[in-house]
Amino acid sequence: MSQPFPRTLLDFQRMFANERACSNYLERVRWPDGFVCPGCDASGEAYRFENRPAVLRCRHCQRSTSLTAGTVMHATRTPLQVWFWAAYLVTTQTPGMSALQLQRQLGLSRYETAFQMLHKLRVGMVRPDQDRIGAQWPIEMDEALVGGQTRGEGKGVHHMTYVVGAVEVRQKQSQRGRRAIYAGRLRLCALKDRSKRSLEAFATKNIEASSHITTDGWHGYNGLAAMGYHHESVVLHGDTEKVEKSLPMIHLAFSNLKAWLLGTHHGVSAQHLPAYLNEFVFRFNRRFYPMTAFASVLGIATRVTAPTYDEFYAGEDSSALQEP
Repeated sequence: MSQPFPRTLLDFQRMFANERACSNYLERVRWPDGFVCPGCDASGEAYRFENRPAVLRCRHCQRSTSLTAGTVMHATRTPLQVWFWAAYLVTTQTPGMSALQLQRQLGLSRYETAFQMLHKLRVGMVRPDQDRIGAQWPIEMDEALVGGQTRGEGKGVHHMTYVVGAVEVRQKQSQRGRRAIYAGRLRLCALKDRSKRSLEAFATKNIEASSHITTDGWHGYNGLAAMGYHHESVVLHGDTEKVEKSLPMIHLAFSNLKAWLLGTHHGVSAQHLPAYLNEFVFRFNRRFYPMTAFASVLGIATRVTAPTYDEFYAGEDSSALQEP
């Protein structure tokens, strides 16, 4: 049974007024049918501690279980109420929030705490059982250069990162009876290059077999037809009209991505770019119902673990965050 989620700020304040309320919600998300001890598999009501609301103790084997164990909040010293506020603010604010904004809003003493909380919540934006897009809907696929530096190495932007994207092109009936297209589900991934091997690996992981895929004339896409996809290649030659007609949705997604990275986060490093791509995809795919995103991120967050502090700054979280 799905848990109710707050639809307004006042709903949120009433639902999560204290640590106990947050613990109860987290418990229901992890064990919808009631508590089951991870140690002895016994089910039933657990012992609860007044001064430790995030800990449950099995009545059979006396094992204590933390509600945050095995989640992105594992071993946290930050109160659950702060985590819940962070999840709510991050998922319901249309443009998102930077770590500095989150630090100010929640009154956190250290920037690093806000930075890590945001990255851990981004892990919770990727479902472990994520399905592939396409099938009944045609796909637009393209790649773009994102990020980079503008200082220190002459004119232009240097050290940019390739990002490949695929988006469903859906149709809806307008009020006047006309058919209008709009962007459906989106997938993005940072790549080292745009070689045939890299692009085909992305397609295999993210797009349903036999889907119709439209791309530009780049030779890296030439093997899609042999993989079982219905591939349509359009040679654009930089023609703006052809771009707007053939690949409008994926170019719109890339344009929004670049504006979001610069406007909200003032640019990101290649090291952490995959995590930001996850957040953008999460927002893009839930743009029509942002209030449900709070429940989604907490639900996913109880099933995945986040990288450690050292892994954040070594860039080792990127491998786990490649495909949102």
